[in-house]
Amino acid sequence: MTPDKILNYCLENLDGVVLVESWGEKGIFYNPDHVLKRGVYILTVKEKDGENDKGSDLSRENVYRVNLGIRKRTFTELFGTVPKRPSAGKIVDMDYDFAAVDKVLPHPVYAWMAWVCVLNPSEQTFDELKPYIQEAYEYAKEKFKKRKK
Repeated sequence: MTPDKILNYCLENLDGVVLVESWGEKGIFYNPDHVLKRGVYILTVKEKDGENDKGSDLSRENVYRVNLGIRKRTFTELFGTVPKRPSAGKIVDMDYDFAAVDKVLPHPVYAWMAWVCVLNPSEQTFDELKPYIQEAYEYAKEKFKKRKK
């Protein structure tokens, strides 16, 4: 899998989404008819470490991370608990190797918001991720309705 294949999958399979590039990452947002300035996050692809996000060691050559926000209930089913928010520049207090590739993991910084991630997913792991992408999409649609009011 490549970042572009993942982004294209979302653009081709999720109605009402847009691609936004900012902060050194590419994001898929739910924003039908561009009603909101950006929309609501569904998924991002990050290809380099950020100032406050170095937990996955994205400085390695050809390493990228797919990130998405799911429901807290689903996150808890996967990982047992939703951690506390880390202080700026730190990672969440969870016993995971956040630099491991091809494995669904809690997001090293945003797990407290029930975000998950995968570094360099294989086709098989991406297939495992698709139901979570659908969940993130449905969740974003709910948030969009609330914001639009």
